[in-house]
Amino acid sequence: MTTAYGLLDPAAAELAATSTFGMIGAVLGGLVIVGALIWAFWLGDKVRSREPRPPRPEEQPTLPDSGPVRETREMREPEEVPQATDEDERLRPYNLNPSGDRRSADQEPRRWDSGTSGSFGSGGTGKA
Repeated sequence: MTTAYGLLDPAAAELAATSTFGMIGAVLGGLVIVGALIWAFWLGDKVRSREPRPPRPEEQPTLPDSGPVRETREMREPEEVPQATDEDERLRPYNLNPSGDRRSADQEPRRWDSGTSGSFGSGGTGKA
């Protein structure tokens, strides 16, 4: 906007300057972001080049001669929790024994008895 004398209106000049600085700021911000992304990809490529290469197909693990390993299910004997000798003494993890380190003689899985609740809130009488 110009005045009668060909000069810029001060409000229009201020608006033009503000929008110009805003545009320059947006472009510079975009360039900074693009530069950061390029640097991140460069750094990732540099780190990846130091890693060992993936194994070739002939270097992959193979099945044992006996065939694939299957899951083994067996019942284990429960391990008793040691009692604290004093009420002030607390049991620490290193005081506990590894759980279930003995194979049970009875390998039949335990089942719920008929007529017992089986779960919380089922309305049954529960185990006596």
